[in-house]
Amino acid sequence: MKGILGRKVGMTQVFSKDGKLIPVTVVSVEPNVVTQVKTVETDGYNAIQIATVDKKEKNATKASIGHAKKANTTPKRYLKEIRNAEGSYSLGDTISADIFTKGEIVDVTGTSKGKGTQGVIKRWNQSRGPMTHGSHYHRRPGSLGTMLPMHVLKGKKLPGHMGVETTTIQNLEIIEVNTTEQYILVSGNIPGAKNSLVLIRSAIKGANKKVEPKEILSYETVVDEVVEESTAVETEAVEETVETPVEEVAAEEAVEAPVEEAAAEEATEAPAEENQEESK
Repeated sequence: MKGILGRKVGMTQVFSKDGKLIPVTVVSVEPNVVTQVKTVETDGYNAIQIATVDKKEKNATKASIGHAKKANTTPKRYLKEIRNAEGSYSLGDTISADIFTKGEIVDVTGTSKGKGTQGVIKRWNQSRGPMTHGSHYHRRPGSLGTMLPMHVLKGKKLPGHMGVETTTIQNLEIIEVNTTEQYILVSGNIPGAKNSLVLIRSAIKGANKKVEPKEILSYETVVDEVVEESTAVETEAVEETVETPVEEVAAEEAVEAPVEEAAAEEATEAPAEENQEESK
């Protein structure tokens, strides 16, 4: 198991070289710091604690400041524990976006958007009643129970607060990993609002699934191809002009010169004839 904390930036789309459009979510990934290492001997299980996003010391507690100093780092805003982490880590190690590679299958966990108080149709996807012909049942919850218990049974789906829940989307594919600009492109959508915290970790159900990395088109590659094609055309034109002998060019010019002189003489003679006719 491996994972990293990041922020959801938003969604966009990329194109593969075979012409397919792929919707992706951009996750900004700052380097995560290992702030604690747990072992079976000391804690009863193996895990690492990762942290990201600096926090001012005046806004941090003494306990969090001391906890961060053990890892030689500043207090962090977000901390997360990953059990049975792959590899060996020590305090103060950093985890960057290159922990994942293109084509890997991952699970993404985040906090879903808050919807406020909603009815049963939006909250639980129930169907409405008829809207005409004297019906008094439109968007209500429906029957709340039978007469015998004389109370609403536990688990009845009713209106209430919707959203702001920890949600996990499984088996998403890593489309691109950019270490210079520190972001990861994940296929499909992930839970949470923009700039919200998400956890990307190895897939549990699709761990053994193999996916061929998709070749993504970029603006730079397209521009480079166009420039290469234009330069190739120019070089071909130059080669054709160079291949023509100088003698042939001189001969063509010698043939064209008398023709041009004759045409010029005809042009000068024509106005003279017209003037003679007018004088007559």
